[in-house]
Amino acid sequence: MPTENLHYDVVPLLFICLLISFPLLISSKSTIEPCSNADSCSAVVGYTLYTDLKVAEVAALFSVDPIALLTANSVDISYPDVENYIFPSQLFLKVPITCSCVDGIRKSTSTTYKTRPSDTLFAIANNVYGGLVSADQVKEANANSISDPSVLNVGTSLVIPLPCSCFNGTDNNLPAVYMSYVVRPVDTLAGIASKYTTTVTDLMNVNALGSPAINDGDILAIPLSACASSFPKYASDYALSVPNGSYAITASHCVQCSCGPGTRNLYCMPASLAVSCSSMQCKNSNLMLGNVTMQQTSAGCNVTSCSYGGFVNGSIVTILSTSLQPHCPGPQQFPPLIAPTSLVGQDSLFAPAPSPSETAGAPTTFPKSSVVPSTGSTIQFPPANGPTGSSSDACSLVNPLASFPITFLLALYFKNVVSLPL
Repeated sequence: MPTENLHYDVVPLLFICLLISFPLLISSKSTIEPCSNADSCSAVVGYTLYTDLKVAEVAALFSVDPIALLTANSVDISYPDVENYIFPSQLFLKVPITCSCVDGIRKSTSTTYKTRPSDTLFAIANNVYGGLVSADQVKEANANSISDPSVLNVGTSLVIPLPCSCFNGTDNNLPAVYMSYVVRPVDTLAGIASKYTTTVTDLMNVNALGSPAINDGDILAIPLSACASSFPKYASDYALSVPNGSYAITASHCVQCSCGPGTRNLYCMPASLAVSCSSMQCKNSNLMLGNVTMQQTSAGCNVTSCSYGGFVNGSIVTILSTSLQPHCPGPQQFPPLIAPTSLVGQDSLFAPAPSPSETAGAPTTFPKSSVVPSTGSTIQFPPANGPTGSSSDACSLVNPLASFPITFLLALYFKNVVSLPL
């Protein structure tokens, strides 16, 4: 009978759909750090451009300062109109963010996005922000401004809750900045560990992983070795931490700090953009911020330095210190700066940027009088074999909605099997 045949045909069709949807059972995980205080920290999100974008456009997507974005990726900011240089699609960037404690977990809620025609929550989360956030998380964060998730009014301002971690700014009791990284299909935990100079064991501990297995779309917290500041809590840049091999801009673009290769000592000096800034001269001294003098004696080396002490009430705090060291220190080591012109080809406006292995021939510079620039570019394409801790209170959460299609199909499948006539 036609009805009975149709009933029997539904079962294998459902079974095929079930098999096709089986990979969805492996839902993406995200590392969540519980918190209970109002402290914030410096953090980073790893972001792959979904299309060609100007520096200023990328910065606007994450509500960050374009200069801060450039310095975090060791791009030379002394070039004119540098905010309008174009980053090519698929370029991997480290975006600096402030990680706060919101509703008992670490996240960054300072990023906002203004909806455009044809936008959907899924497209915003997965395409524009590269899977750093889910559509459900965007919906939950904007419950008061989204009445119908299927219809977004053009021009609506949405809060984008980005994942981040602090873990007391340390990894194995050493200074660290944590990067939220979206796992890609080609990634392995060993590859990620190798690229970011850590271990599989550390990554498993930090992310509360029961095994080294990771899946496409998982969001990992990756500890990056860093140089930490010791500014007072009343300084506006309190708790500033800079990942090794990169820079940070502070004090209203007047001061640029760097974390040189193989060091954990934060070094700050006047930035190349410094125009109208408070005095950067150490009191009772001719030394300016970043200056160091050395004098070898029979007892050792007398070292006098003028260092940065934070940005307080609009003024740059300088600290004059003198110490006797066994040996005179060598010259300050700076991460090399990347020329923004090396990211865009001369014949094509959207030429691809060089990968880390190709940057040997790309123009790199070192600080010009005031600019501080790693022993390698921090701007890169996602590595072909994946990017390469300490125990934490993090938990690895699975999105319960990810398995909804499977649950629905299973229920429908068994309903039809049970209802079949014997």
